[in-house]
Amino acid sequence: MSLKNKIKTFFTYDEDEFEYVEEEAAAGIEVPETLSRKNRNVVSLKSVQSTSKVVLCEPRSYSEAQEIADQIVNRRAVVINLQRVDYAQAKRIVDFLSGTVYAVSGQIQKLGENTFLCTPDNVDVSGSISDMLEEEEY
Repeated sequence: MSLKNKIKTFFTYDEDEFEYVEEEAAAGIEVPETLSRKNRNVVSLKSVQSTSKVVLCEPRSYSEAQEIADQIVNRRAVVINLQRVDYAQAKRIVDFLSGTVYAVSGQIQKLGENTFLCTPDNVDVSGSISDMLEEEEY
């Protein structure tokens, strides 16, 4: 078999080998009607959208730390406002969430007094708020 034929068979397929299943409708992906049956297996990347979610939390006690950690484990960024929690419980919450963030290879950053941002590894945070505030003063 020549190289040309090998490449051709690699990039093409026999339609009889594959059973067409309408998984697009089950997954909620719309396929334009203009596509023929042969090309319906190909879905445009523009039609597949993944939305990121940022969760805002304001815990009132340490017992809510597990719910916040679950959001981080589910790969969502979490902004935590600890102003309604006393200092001892706020410290315990930050310690607990630091362990969770470490476990998912994420980051925890202090945004302001009693405000933290916890992000999993799929979220990249650049810059710093305190650096921006210092620049505005000058």
